[in-house]
Amino acid sequence: MRLVAAVSEVEPVYGTWVMLCALLSARGSEVNGLLVGDVALVAGLVHIRRQVHPGSGGLVTKQTEGWAARTVPVLRPLRPVLDLCEDGRPATAALIRGPKGGVITTASLRRATKWSSLVTGLGLAGLRRHDVRHTGAHWMADAGVPLHVLREILGHRSLETTRGYLHADTCHLTDAATAVNAFLSASGSQSGHPDGPMLRVIDGRR
Repeated sequence: MRLVAAVSEVEPVYGTWVMLCALLSARGSEVNGLLVGDVALVAGLVHIRRQVHPGSGGLVTKQTEGWAARTVPVLRPLRPVLDLCEDGRPATAALIRGPKGGVITTASLRRATKWSSLVTGLGLAGLRRHDVRHTGAHWMADAGVPLHVLREILGHRSLETTRGYLHADTCHLTDAATAVNAFLSASGSQSGHPDGPMLRVIDGRR
């Protein structure tokens, strides 16, 4: 991801944070809430159980959005990142923290990276920090992850919320047309008539 590379040039841990948000399809506060013990790298899973963000009296730890813990799969590019984050540390340690030891907030990331200018320079004008999670969700939807599985990964209460990620582009439509056109051409050749399969549908006697 060009975005990860650009953010990492400012501070490597910021790139790691962005990558975790995207490839876990997680909120920034949920990434902040991950502990080393939440990562089951052998099983290829990460357990998202809490979210952490700054509050008026210090850090606030609370349940995830939707009030339910969830488990998400570890995508291949994330394995070396998680392995580095674990690095023999105790299970109760925070998986990731900012360069000064605090949680990484969308505000601190915006200031440190000059986010608006950075994303505009990458041709991604208007991209918000929270949009990184949505990007990961769209990748999964475009890859054909079933609706009910995608809902579980994202932690949505409603299927309708998840449905908004399905078919984020029209590639599936053109791919379907290509496949059906190939079938029609092959069937037409076998029947000796270019419209062979269509004729069978239109007139059951043929």
